Amino acid sequence: MLVKRYMQTKVVTVGPDEQANAALYMMKKKTIRHLVVTDNGKLLGIVTDRDFRLMRPSPATSLSIYEIHYLLDKVTVKEIMTKKVITVTPETRIADAAHLLLNRRIGALPVVKGGKVVGIITETDMIRALINLEEAQ
Repeated sequence: MLVKRYMQTKVVTVGPDEQANAALYMMKKKTIRHLVVTDNGKLLGIVTDRDFRLMRPSPATSLSIYEIHYLLDKVTVKEIMTKKVITVTPETRIADAAHLLLNRRIGALPVVKGGKVVGIITETDMIRALINLEEAQ
């Protein structure tokens, strides 16, 4: 089984200069946990729900909610994204992609072909592959 069989081809992307709060809103609206950061289809990074949790201030802060929102509106995606992204190709074996997710403790792998992002494969896609394999037996 290959990644191309289970990857999502409708990849939600964001530009590096997008406000982080706008990207977070997009993720919540689309109920996704990963945004691929691109520039003209070229992969620049990935930003996850974990990245947003880490950028939030401590609940013990003395800042008001208005001050917090003001500061968070100044943060861009490029400031919080992971730049060294682990990727796969559509021809990568699904087992190899699963090993990468497990061993690197990450939740998604952008799928790249010819230098362009063509998909994304997530933990959820791996579970779907496992279910399909089990049901085929």
